[in-house]
Amino acid sequence: MLSWNYNYGPCGRDLGLDLLDNPALASSDPVIAFKTAIWFWMTPQAPKPSCHDVITGQWQPSAADIAAGRLPGYGLITNIINGGLECSGRNVPQVQDRISFYTRYCGDEIIGVDPGSNLDCDKQRPFNEGSNVFLDAAI
Repeated sequence: MLSWNYNYGPCGRDLGLDLLDNPALASSDPVIAFKTAIWFWMTPQAPKPSCHDVITGQWQPSAADIAAGRLPGYGLITNIINGGLECSGRNVPQVQDRISFYTRYCGDEIIGVDPGSNLDCDKQRPFNEGSNVFLDAAI
């Protein structure tokens, strides 16, 4: 999910595309849309880890992450994608909807894996809380 210049700039650079001046490419060209989705899933954007590293258990929280309630699990992926809008006690209904979909797909009738713990981000502080790190990264 690309949003704002801090996603379009680095993603476009890595893919060899001018997504800052042509952001519609990410939604109008199916191949580019897929590439941007994979880029977002796989690419850490400091101070955030990649979604892939979180869900595969490769990311380990720092002391600051633990203090901020950011622990491995599906909830951290929500924090990475939409933390400022959906985490830290915001009680957004679509978060619970996504958790329900996730646990259903993980369940025995579909994939058959344990969805794990830390499914929501209600007690997690967003990564960008009180910082301009994303604005600096886009410049």
